[in-house]
Amino acid sequence: MKSLKSLIPTKEQTPEDKRREMLERPVQPLILSLAAPSIFANVVTTLYNLADTFFVGQMGETSASAAVGVAFVTSTVIQAIAFYFAQGTGIPMSRNLGSGDTERAATFVNTGIAATVTIGTVIAIVGHLFLDQLCLIGGATETIMPYARAYISIILFGAPFIASGFLMNMQLRFQGEALYSMLCMVAGAVLNTILTPIFIFPMGLGIAGSALATVVSEAFSFFLLLYEMHSIGITPLGLRYVRLPDLRMFKEINTCGVPSFARQVMLGVATSLLNNAAAPFGDAAIAGIAVVQRITGVGNFFQIGIGQGFQPICGYNLGAKRYDRIRQAYFTAIKLAFISVAAIGVVTFLYAPQLIGLFRDDPDVVAFGTVTLRLCSITMPFTGVAMVTNFLLQTSGKMWRATFLGACRLGLVLGPVVLVLPPLLGMLGVQIAQPTTDLITTVIAVPMAIGILREMREAERLQAA
Repeated sequence: MKSLKSLIPTKEQTPEDKRREMLERPVQPLILSLAAPSIFANVVTTLYNLADTFFVGQMGETSASAAVGVAFVTSTVIQAIAFYFAQGTGIPMSRNLGSGDTERAATFVNTGIAATVTIGTVIAIVGHLFLDQLCLIGGATETIMPYARAYISIILFGAPFIASGFLMNMQLRFQGEALYSMLCMVAGAVLNTILTPIFIFPMGLGIAGSALATVVSEAFSFFLLLYEMHSIGITPLGLRYVRLPDLRMFKEINTCGVPSFARQVMLGVATSLLNNAAAPFGDAAIAGIAVVQRITGVGNFFQIGIGQGFQPICGYNLGAKRYDRIRQAYFTAIKLAFISVAAIGVVTFLYAPQLIGLFRDDPDVVAFGTVTLRLCSITMPFTGVAMVTNFLLQTSGKMWRATFLGACRLGLVLGPVVLVLPPLLGMLGVQIAQPTTDLITTVIAVPMAIGILREMREAERLQAA
């Protein structure tokens, strides 16, 4: 089997070459070169999630479409573990690569892979023991429950592959190898898009076919990523690098990983809160939220991709104590995130009814989803400030600040908003809950950004003294 690396005519890079690039190349083109593959891979992932929503919608059952949104809560639990170890091992890895310690970087990489495979297997077992509870937490009604059980039970079988795939994708990005990460993700996404309609319709598996296609595709991506990481060789793979973390290593993993874990858990909380707030207005409202989340995911993944392009630059330069480059990269990332997401927001605002109708032609779903999508489109561009600031705090080891900021948009602020607005405004309260949360979170992020940048200037002053 040929590596994807062999298909791309690029100059061979040693770890030292990569370090030099991250410390010396002009910031804006470097961010764009790292962000573009991540954005493309994230958007492709969103598109295949949209494909799932589209093909499930063609079954003609609003409850089945709503079940995909209910299952999103379970998916975020799996991803929470993945992101905990991905950021927890990826950030120290990039710092060690920045300081030239390749051996210790490899220890973080291999320990992370072993941990996600193990814990993903535990999630699969425990999840099946509490399957009905997972469905109810996700907001399943009596009519949605059979579809949710069928979908989630299969997704759980894929938990080890899903978690480890996310981890290795992010580790490749932290190494500065976003292009290969993208190719592996795209390969899995294309396979999923091909398999989903085949499993749902000709094979007659219904919504279970959509889940099965996802698991098969994630397993394919897992093995492809493992092969690519071995072939690229920035950090070597092997059982000899796997460690039971000592106190120092555990502290590093925990400090860098907890903010991402909290963000993903709160994403599940946010979905659960919104689904339960929408439940009194019927399955059409829950289905509408599920479709809107998939569509706005395109904009969110643009700014996440830019943040992921910024993060390895931040990690390498922290290791080298190049605070000037970190500041420059931070402001460049915010500018790029705002412009790109604002452009997407214009499109989603203008064509909201058509976009919602593409995935579900139920008039009630379209009516609810159109208003929700337009309101979200207005506030989406501002969320990049919180997103990039969160990445800066997390990569800098500011665990509690990063955790707090990440949790604001997805629970700490959203929770009170959901409790207050729907009782006051009815259905409009549900539709305006996320946009209101986005604006409040942006206001919270600004002073936190000023604080961390001031600390870096002080560190730079002490270094020069």
